[in-house]
Amino acid sequence: MSLKVSKLNYSAIFGPTSGDKIRLGDTDIIIEVEKDYAYYGDEAKFGGGKTVRDGMCQSSVHTRDEGTLDMVITDAIVIDHWGIVKGDIGIKDGKIVGVGRAGNPDTMDNITPNMIIGASTEVHGGSGYILTPGGIDTHIHYISPTQVETALYSGVTTMIGGGTGPADGTNATTVTPGKWNLRRMLQAVEDLPMNFGFFGKGNVGTEQPIVEQIEAGALGVKIHEDWGATPATIDRALTVADQYDVQVAIHTDTLNEAGFLEDTIQAINGRVIHTFHTEGAGGGHAPDIIKSAMYPNVLPASTNPTRPFTKNTIDEHLDMLMVCHHLSKEIPEDVAFADSRIRPETIAAEDVLQDRGVFSIMSSDSQAMGRVGEVITRTWQTADKMKKQVGPLPEDEGKDNDNFRARRYVAKYTINPAIAHGISKYVGSIEPGKIAD
Repeated sequence: MSLKVSKLNYSAIFGPTSGDKIRLGDTDIIIEVEKDYAYYGDEAKFGGGKTVRDGMCQSSVHTRDEGTLDMVITDAIVIDHWGIVKGDIGIKDGKIVGVGRAGNPDTMDNITPNMIIGASTEVHGGSGYILTPGGIDTHIHYISPTQVETALYSGVTTMIGGGTGPADGTNATTVTPGKWNLRRMLQAVEDLPMNFGFFGKGNVGTEQPIVEQIEAGALGVKIHEDWGATPATIDRALTVADQYDVQVAIHTDTLNEAGFLEDTIQAINGRVIHTFHTEGAGGGHAPDIIKSAMYPNVLPASTNPTRPFTKNTIDEHLDMLMVCHHLSKEIPEDVAFADSRIRPETIAAEDVLQDRGVFSIMSSDSQAMGRVGEVITRTWQTADKMKKQVGPLPEDEGKDNDNFRARRYVAKYTINPAIAHGISKYVGSIEPGKIAD
């Protein structure tokens, strides 16, 4: 006779299944499992008295060369930009084979193609766990190698930015200037368990100095106001970036000394650009840099100190800015410069713009105007705050879950920054062929 298992017992053994709802941490974000790839009663599960055994869920005959996986994560809840499902995640050659049903096709029905469990397969149980793509932080000041460990603990597996170590230029700007410094930084990170990308310096009025940095291995170039974010440098950097199909990231001109926001937009001239801390507390045209988010060619990002806007947000920013940008409280002009960047009104607006999808990327501004270990926590805190403040998104109305909001927010530190920097073929989502990070 068949055995009936209660939902409570089933979830205790295999985790939630289709239609079950999960509260994310201590937030008010509720997700619902849209699909479960398992066949009830025929799941792959490893352990004493479980099913991943020779001749059961593990094939007795298939070799690695015949398609068995190197590793499988069983029964995990996947949250990605494309959906929220439960299934097995197959990995081979360090890359994702698929999300589906893994096992032994000789004894089990409907095994997902190329997801055979065999003698060469390692197994990790994902029951009761949530699996997401590794986070991508696109605003890193490479000040100290200890940042890598902190970022990794938080769930970030790709770091993109610039710097050479604890120098003033690195503290203030995410730039690894010149091919010698790029070569040394690429060498320095060789043994660290992280994916890395480095920005060359884009603040230069001619093209060849930018060209040599890209050809030396820069993933893109950064324009920063501390080096002079003038219309001429913006145009040159974008011209070279288009030739080499790389991204330009920009921290615009807070002081409006070389022009106003409209002049920067004119210099960009419809070309794609990634604007850092587009609200402005981290820097940028005062007081209206936030308006740049309305242009379709602008990829607007937030940095995590302003996420979300709470009672302590404003208080900490002045001191942080003084330290990061080599300013002095004894110089009135420096204080005025810092004060012009910290605006409660635009920080509050940033919450709404992130929630509506106008701002598309979250990043850290690590150990400068930000914290390297808090990209993911601040992202979900923003989602939670906005759920409490405005209720469900229109796309979630009537569904009794927050799936669309969850998918929108996970994309902010995974697929969106991957697309922005041209690496979505390799990382950013749980999809076949991508690195299993």
